[in-house]
Amino acid sequence: MTLPAKTSPRFDDAFRARLDMLFAWRRDVRHFDPMPLAPGLLDDLLTLATSAPSVGLSQPWRFVLVRAPERRAAVRAIFEACNADALAAQRDDRASLYARLKLAGLDEAPEQVGVFVEPEPEAGHGLGRATMPETVAYSTVMAIHTLWLAATARGVGLGWVSILDPEAVGAALELPAHWRLVGYLCIGYPSALSDVPELERAGWEHRRPVDDFLVLR
Repeated sequence: MTLPAKTSPRFDDAFRARLDMLFAWRRDVRHFDPMPLAPGLLDDLLTLATSAPSVGLSQPWRFVLVRAPERRAAVRAIFEACNADALAAQRDDRASLYARLKLAGLDEAPEQVGVFVEPEPEAGHGLGRATMPETVAYSTVMAIHTLWLAATARGVGLGWVSILDPEAVGAALELPAHWRLVGYLCIGYPSALSDVPELERAGWEHRRPVDDFLVLR
């Protein structure tokens, strides 16, 4: 039996314009409305995240839904300790600005998801990572980015909390010791949005043009 040929979807100018808008409005959200997500929405977003590319089709990501109050409190304490260390390490001319930055939505976001990588997944049979084993972590980052765009397209905010001790978070969540934390995500409806990154609005840093990153050989 001959199967019908599949045709690729056609992405027109209107779609591309809206896709460009999605890229522009994707933000690292730190201000959340505590209202719960619509039923089933987080499941849908995580399902979409698993459509991300992965080295050798290994799908090395592991999503940990953190809902128990005592677990969240433990992660919050780890953040506070790491943030205090980061503040102490700032130059004098940056310390006051750093202290004013809101760097996490841990107290407001209705959902918290720890995204870990399985460094040696059985799936994929090692394909593509013999010379670059870090590609399993890169694959997990791709899943986070896919989740991020899917969330933004549905009016959901995502904040990536990186001021954390990965080993301490893994221990607090009682996860396999060899799993590595890639990103701790706060997810919920944003209380405010802007097409300008918050760090840029605060004067911490500014976007640079693409020419600043091009190298010709």
